[in-house]
Amino acid sequence: MIDDDNSSEFPRLLTCSLDFFLPVNVTSRLLITSTDVIHSFALPSLGLKVDALPGRINQLFTNPSRVGVFFGQCSEICGSNHSFMPVSVKICSVEDYDLITKFYFIDLLGE
Repeated sequence: MIDDDNSSEFPRLLTCSLDFFLPVNVTSRLLITSTDVIHSFALPSLGLKVDALPGRINQLFTNPSRVGVFFGQCSEICGSNHSFMPVSVKICSVEDYDLITKFYFIDLLGE
């Protein structure tokens, strides 16, 4: 067992390497695919589930009605690391979403 595995600082196996944000009360279109094997993007608390297939783009529309952080996982047995593929979506106000996306684009462009 990894020493930090039982740390109370982070939810066990629910931390993600990339942040994913959506605005509240706005319909968003998500495009889902995979580069290796079949996965399944699932967030039960938001009522979302869609397959991620190599070579195919699936779409999903969502309109979250409340602010918060919602957790899910890959729900398709996809290999030895399947149980270590968490999904985390942060639903925020439209104003915060605009600031966050502006920050990411500035960082991406190096300006």
